[in-house]
Amino acid sequence: MQIDIIGVPIDLGADRRGVDMGPSAIRYAHLHQKLRELGYTLEDKGNIEVPIQETCSITDSRLKYIDCIIPMARRVAGAVATSIQSHHLPVVLGGDHSLSAGSIRGAAKHKKLGLIWVDAHADFNTPETTPSGNIHGMPLAALCGLGDPRLVCLWDEAAPALDPRRVAVIGARDLDPGEKRNLRAAGVMVQSMEQIDRIGMVAALEKAIDRISRDVDGIYLSFDMDALDPRHAPGVGTPVPGGLTYREAHLACEVVAETGKLVGMDIVEVNPILDVQNQTALLAVEFIRSALGSRVWSGD
Repeated sequence: MQIDIIGVPIDLGADRRGVDMGPSAIRYAHLHQKLRELGYTLEDKGNIEVPIQETCSITDSRLKYIDCIIPMARRVAGAVATSIQSHHLPVVLGGDHSLSAGSIRGAAKHKKLGLIWVDAHADFNTPETTPSGNIHGMPLAALCGLGDPRLVCLWDEAAPALDPRRVAVIGARDLDPGEKRNLRAAGVMVQSMEQIDRIGMVAALEKAIDRISRDVDGIYLSFDMDALDPRHAPGVGTPVPGGLTYREAHLACEVVAETGKLVGMDIVEVNPILDVQNQTALLAVEFIRSALGSRVWSGD
């Protein structure tokens, strides 16, 4: 299978600057070499055009930089849809998590998807519930049909990109009050860190995959590096203590790979400005490899 690398240097969805350099940091961490070692054909599609913050303005404090984020998301959606239509597997490098409003919408254009969302946050706010107005806290809600119509539809699609009952959030530990209400009402599965601590990562993932993989054409993985504990991944904009360990994060990707149903993935929120010797980007490359089938030992 061919892997298509798609960079999205977006930092408009977040408060902290620097994640726009994430795609470069991940590429610099030997991404191409490491994926070719797995036997994949690889094509780097370059970066999606994203305006810099200084050329954009905030027209709505509940939807910061919406006028610049929507065109970006449309371009990302088009690139991902083209990749999947060509029977390739897109790997989208962020950039902040607002890009997933485009990547997953594009993937859903040709496939009915189940989604694994690995994140310290559920990103399930709407303009009515957001405490910050930052759009990187809204993409999953928009994909499930909640929020501003421009984010929900991108173009003119009437239906949501995802069935919320086919969505599982893994590793959550920082949820806003209104966001919790939205998640419960929508029927999204949330496997919080508390649940993972109680039953273990394998059981949590298997439970999630069993639910989200029913009657779908494939699974999409959206992986926010702040899902990890900041001790392992310091280079993220919104770190939250008590996150996934290095092995738990690998295991999440490995279990998704074992389904044989992965059709695309995002790896987002790598912030080189806050990182230590590109440590977080190096981990991102490792997790991409695990999601694509890399194993320490492949024997019986």
